[in-house]
Amino acid sequence: MTSVLHLWQGEFVDDAEAGRRLAGLPELAARVLTRPLPTDVVLGACAALSRDLADPACALYGRLAGQLPADEARTVLAELASALTREALERKVRRELGGLRPERLARPDARETVYEAWAPVGLLAHIAPGNAATVAPLSVVEGLLAGNLNVLKTSGSDSALALDVLAALGAADPSGLIAERVVALRFPSARREWLQAVCAPADAIAVWGGEDAVRAAGELAQPGCRVVEWGHRISFAYLTGQAASEDGVLDALAEDVCRFEQQACSSPQVVYLDTDVTDDAEELFAFAGRFAERLAKVSAEHTPPAPSPAEQAEITTVQQLARLEQHLGLTRVFAAEDGSWRVLADTRSALDASPLHRSVWVKPLPRHAITATLRPMRRYLQTAAIGGDRADVAALSRAMFAAGVTRVTAVGSMLESYEGEPHDGVYALQRYSRRVSVRATDPDFRTVPCLDDLVASPVLPPAPDAPLLGKEGVQRALAGLDPRHAHLHFRSGGSTGTPALSVFTCDDYDNQMRASADGLLAAGFDPARDRAANLFYSGGMYGSFISFFSILERLNATQFPIAAGPDHAMVAEALVAHRADTLFGMPSYLWQLLHAEADRLRAYGGIRKVFYGGEHFTAEQRRVLTDDFGVEVIRSAAYGSTDLGPLGYQCVSCDGSVHHVLTELHTLEILDPREDRPVAPGEPGRLVFTSRARAGQRLERYEIGDLGRAVEGTCACGSTVPRLELLGRYGDVVRVGTYFLNYRRIVRALAERLAYHGEVQLSVASGPEREELTVRLDEQYAPDPGLTRSTLTAEVPELASALEEGLLSLAVQSVRRETFERTPTSGKLRTVVDLR
Repeated sequence: MTSVLHLWQGEFVDDAEAGRRLAGLPELAARVLTRPLPTDVVLGACAALSRDLADPACALYGRLAGQLPADEARTVLAELASALTREALERKVRRELGGLRPERLARPDARETVYEAWAPVGLLAHIAPGNAATVAPLSVVEGLLAGNLNVLKTSGSDSALALDVLAALGAADPSGLIAERVVALRFPSARREWLQAVCAPADAIAVWGGEDAVRAAGELAQPGCRVVEWGHRISFAYLTGQAASEDGVLDALAEDVCRFEQQACSSPQVVYLDTDVTDDAEELFAFAGRFAERLAKVSAEHTPPAPSPAEQAEITTVQQLARLEQHLGLTRVFAAEDGSWRVLADTRSALDASPLHRSVWVKPLPRHAITATLRPMRRYLQTAAIGGDRADVAALSRAMFAAGVTRVTAVGSMLESYEGEPHDGVYALQRYSRRVSVRATDPDFRTVPCLDDLVASPVLPPAPDAPLLGKEGVQRALAGLDPRHAHLHFRSGGSTGTPALSVFTCDDYDNQMRASADGLLAAGFDPARDRAANLFYSGGMYGSFISFFSILERLNATQFPIAAGPDHAMVAEALVAHRADTLFGMPSYLWQLLHAEADRLRAYGGIRKVFYGGEHFTAEQRRVLTDDFGVEVIRSAAYGSTDLGPLGYQCVSCDGSVHHVLTELHTLEILDPREDRPVAPGEPGRLVFTSRARAGQRLERYEIGDLGRAVEGTCACGSTVPRLELLGRYGDVVRVGTYFLNYRRIVRALAERLAYHGEVQLSVASGPEREELTVRLDEQYAPDPGLTRSTLTAEVPELASALEEGLLSLAVQSVRRETFERTPTSGKLRTVVDLR
């Protein structure tokens, strides 16, 4: 145990220093709350702390275990470790606040320039109970997830467990944002001046405890302060006649009674029978006797701790009073000779609190009287365990909720919970937050998906200390992926090799589609006005069509899910008939469609925007789309991969292959092309991504196979989100005749020197004397073969050298557009066809 008493923003201080600092809490709140706390920072720190708490060999584990009784240490630390896993907290944030970045001012309806976010309530005081070791640190974690400055008050007699856990959490965050938002103090409630100093400036007070604690907090709270009450609750079981006759049900109920000695709010204190004892109470007493037998059996398997003298006095008083009322025919008592348990049958239905320590009331309550009987106690009700068939559970649950119960479980699982479960009928994170909004009427906001991106660069965690990961490693890891994380399966298009499998959870997919939807807004897609035709390829487990269907759906956009197909006339007819003005698809397919149906589509003249993916249009192709077809906007719909999902997006100010990085999903590193070290700012290198917002196939330091460079400075669109320029793929470089030839350099030479704006495909084969390179061009735009050959040898020195040395033969072919080889699933052009 640490010798100091209090934790103040990552620093342990003594009593005198904490007292001096308490007076400055209002000013501290004003300073700290101006800096936003990204949810991702909290999730990452909690995940790191969770791993340490689950490792008995970790020094932190040993230090914390030493502060607890030996029989409690493992249970308490396991509970903390489980609650702090990234998976558990992501599920909680998604469920309670609607997404993993609830603090971002984003557009809930993309058709409107209205922005909403969950903002911290401000200074949040936590008054923790003294009888639950995990409550204090977990309450503060909830406050951090909501972005608050948190001041924790624990009992003066408590150990330093909560303080040490919170100090370790702050240390796990390299940004320092968590540590500055945590103050943890140990002092008794009788120290009124300190309690006043904590509560007076608070915007919200979370109180754990009984009515006295709640009342005291309410008296100290200033007008407008939100008091969040987590007080004591009463729970009970309700059994139908059939359920009451089954020994298995009674054994499960007895287990619920014995676990934690009924100390938990969800422990059963009363067992209600669906019966009326107006005429005869023997049915009730007979059941109580049978339940007593089952409780005796189960109780013998769990050695109970001795009650305190005060608790024993209350048990004795309640039991003796019940024995006296036996003479009136109102009650009957069944108790263990050693006093380890007792069943108190009572013919009156009114809810009574139990003295705990395996003390259970058994009462009658016909289902028609549930609401009238229990509703007077609605402020104290929490869990009802229902024993009955499916129809009983459905009907009785509604009756319980009407009476004030907030939670219904099966008998035997009253003390169990699930990730994301509301507590006492509310979501804690919503109680610790405010919903804020901005209404922007200027048309310039149509391309601004999130206001935060206009303010400051996002705070990102560093890349993990892990080896680089390649495609083979990803495929090997899939063999051991937990089925819980394998909901959606996609295959890559196979343009750079054998198609690979990628797996996502439904939450992963939803999160990525929402991020991509924001990217489309920045790119100039207007869901309130544009009429979108989805012309990506579908089927074969390829993800582009279904992904853009989902993206457009999340934008509330008008869309026509036509999909790419060989019948160009049918597609063009649909575009005209439905007045589609915005096309989504692969450049190679859109190029084929527009040329195959050129006359019809030129006559229509309604295509204003083109959003493409997977490949890029050349400058000459863009000129043709603009001059010949009247397209006004030609922009990347997204930069991404099947493995990682969306990685970047273009804004209205991005040219060529420049994209903003989707930092809310990924961390990007740019490494030297030959060595595993970061490049200097602005220098080209290999793109390496770490996916952060992904529960299942979480890829760390994945080498995607692309080359790029960081683009320095703030974008002209006003966004501070980092940018990168894509410079091609490793696969764009092919070794032929001992020389390395860059596909993009060949394409650029043809466009710049010969104004060629068709597609280009390289074919490499082994000849009888030397390797053979064939440059295949679209016959509609192909220049003279001789001119093409001389231009390439002049512009590509490596090619000229290979030819001069007799290592390579070069041929130029003009072919029909439909004869180019493409990948069957995505329709992408195979830029290099290696036949060797």
